[in-house]
Amino acid sequence: MTLQNNWSLTPIVLGNVDYLPTYEAMQAFTAARTTETPDQLWLCEHPSIYTQGLAGRAEHIFNAGQIPVVQTNRGGQVTYHGPGQVVAYPLLDLKRAGYFIKEYVYRIEEAVIRTLLHFGVTGHRVAGAPGIYVRLDDPGSHAVLAQRPKKIEQQPMKKDVIPDDVVVIPDDVVVIPGLTRDPWIADQVCNDNSKAQLKHNFVPADHHANPNFTDLGKIAALGIKVSRNCTYHGVALNVAMDLEPYTRINPCGYAGLRAVDLSTIGVSAAWQEVADVLGQKLASYLAP
Repeated sequence: MTLQNNWSLTPIVLGNVDYLPTYEAMQAFTAARTTETPDQLWLCEHPSIYTQGLAGRAEHIFNAGQIPVVQTNRGGQVTYHGPGQVVAYPLLDLKRAGYFIKEYVYRIEEAVIRTLLHFGVTGHRVAGAPGIYVRLDDPGSHAVLAQRPKKIEQQPMKKDVIPDDVVVIPDDVVVIPGLTRDPWIADQVCNDNSKAQLKHNFVPADHHANPNFTDLGKIAALGIKVSRNCTYHGVALNVAMDLEPYTRINPCGYAGLRAVDLSTIGVSAAWQEVADVLGQKLASYLAP
């Protein structure tokens, strides 16, 4: 029986652990794994820390104060980790799982949405802004957001016929897998052969849209790294935190974006309870 059809992702709860050793352990695990290495899912929380992604800009941190700032190799901008936040690190072989980055991200977000639903909260996606958001005035509302991601039919196109609703991936910047240039994903660059095959692919134009965060709060942030088709970094879900450190940064690089947690919107839940539900949902939705 192969690892793929005997797939099981039992969460490993690390508890409260320092960020830097955990980051280094993810790198070491990913560098050492083979095609036979079982996937893992780590759940933890970290002492207060700001982490910068590869796209991170110093001006998005106003006043770090005594909170350390760590540069990482994940995609995205600055975010905050601290006590009362469930951080999930899926360490998956995407080639073995059988899906690309775009679907991987969708599955992670869906697991977070289902976790929030368990606690009576409706999570939303916002076009062009990865992560999960909630309505501040009515966290349980199922009303669809106007700025939700919209699917665009991708039809075969001649090289010189480009519709208005798509943007071309430049020939000199192509990444794999998943045909994506999303800045919150850090991935491998194609070699010349792969680049030649992908050079005329397209992505939806709303990838570059200006997100509208009116009346919304961000409750879960996402940033990932893919190396040799294997993932690390992951998603952080806010449970019951001191949210003041978020006011010292532009969360995920967005000025004025408000960060919230479950306790802010009236949900009283223990860290372990939320970790257990998120771990179960990730194990389910990341299955091949």
